[in-house]
Amino acid sequence: MTPMTIEGERPTAPAGSARRALVGRLSWGLADQAASSVSNFAVGIYVARSLGVTAFGVFSLAWVTYGVVLNVSRGLATDPLVVRFSGVPDASWRGAVARSTGTALGVGTAIGAVCLVAGLGLGGRLGPAFAALGVMLPGLLLQDAWRFSFFAAGAGRKAFVNDVVWGVALVPALVVAARVGSVAAFVFAWGASATVAAGYGCLQSGIRPRLTEARGWLREQRDLGYRYLVENVSLSGASQVRAYGLGAIVGVGAVGAVRGAELLLGPFLAVLMGLSLVTVPEAARVLRQAPHQLGRFCLLLGGGQAVGALLWGAALLLMPGRFGELVLGGVWHSASQLIVPITLGVAGAGLGTGAAAGLRALGAARRSLRCQLFASACYAGGGLGGAAAAGTVGSAWGVAAATVSSSAVWWLQLRSALRERHRDPLPEVRTS
Repeated sequence: MTPMTIEGERPTAPAGSARRALVGRLSWGLADQAASSVSNFAVGIYVARSLGVTAFGVFSLAWVTYGVVLNVSRGLATDPLVVRFSGVPDASWRGAVARSTGTALGVGTAIGAVCLVAGLGLGGRLGPAFAALGVMLPGLLLQDAWRFSFFAAGAGRKAFVNDVVWGVALVPALVVAARVGSVAAFVFAWGASATVAAGYGCLQSGIRPRLTEARGWLREQRDLGYRYLVENVSLSGASQVRAYGLGAIVGVGAVGAVRGAELLLGPFLAVLMGLSLVTVPEAARVLRQAPHQLGRFCLLLGGGQAVGALLWGAALLLMPGRFGELVLGGVWHSASQLIVPITLGVAGAGLGTGAAAGLRALGAARRSLRCQLFASACYAGGGLGGAAAAGTVGSAWGVAAATVSSSAVWWLQLRSALRERHRDPLPEVRTS
């Protein structure tokens, strides 16, 4: 595929229309993420209240495993799609989406089979949950692929509608799962409702995923896909290592306590994830139109997220205990002890995302990969070292310290990249 290059500056839009366009992009990103997060939040709350802290820990181990697999799918399938096929002619987009969604479906099928076999071999409480996850992974990953495909086409409204369909289908599924009363039943409910939305995505787009062309897509996009794979999987893989290690060192209930505290920050995290859909494109626009403002833009972006996290955490500390028990049930007592360190960790991560957006906009792939690997190693090391030293609370503080330290590294690398660009002000601008 021939690299796409930007040969000149686009005419600057009037300030008012540019702001309206930015608000529109942010609004659909936030709306879509809100719809997606409501589904995830509902499942977490339902499991926490229905099954208790230990079963919630088992569910959380399946959840973090899904997070790793999701990032594998995004790195290989949808990240290259968003980079190379955003704003292209419809015929080109449709062909790429068919291959990209086929790749996501293939990743889900292959890794799902591994999870199914592993779950059947494990037995006990954990085995059925992983077996259920293996069955549901193809639908879960295909639904996520439709979401990013629609954003690549500038059709954020369709992504939002698809996530709403998932949420609507989830309601009766959760009712049935609550009657069954097992972790596997909740995993099936969550995945089955996502599969309904994945099927609806085929109707929305009029495109059928081409599983047979997944190998060709991987070959065509290997220059981007494998780099994004490493970046995406490194942090989610560190989360999985931390979760498994915490379960082994302290107990599965500790994993549930950490997940419960993260759920309390869920609404704020939903806002951050919604913003993440548009931060890199917006940073790239700043770089093209006012390159001297990129550092300031990234600082405002990261600083705003960090301040927002601290304010949300402060509100949680002032929340009456009975309200926390109403939300999380028996998980509240152990989760409430982790609010301060997890809030600091989220604030540190928010600050770092501003620098990360700048590095991506600059195309500084080596620097961003270096930062991501350092952050992942710190996350896993801090989480496990803290667990060994002081249990669940120690693990939360270890992760907080690691996240804040990693944020400093992101900003040092952005500063160096900006200095390099200042010395060489005409770098090649590519989208592939």
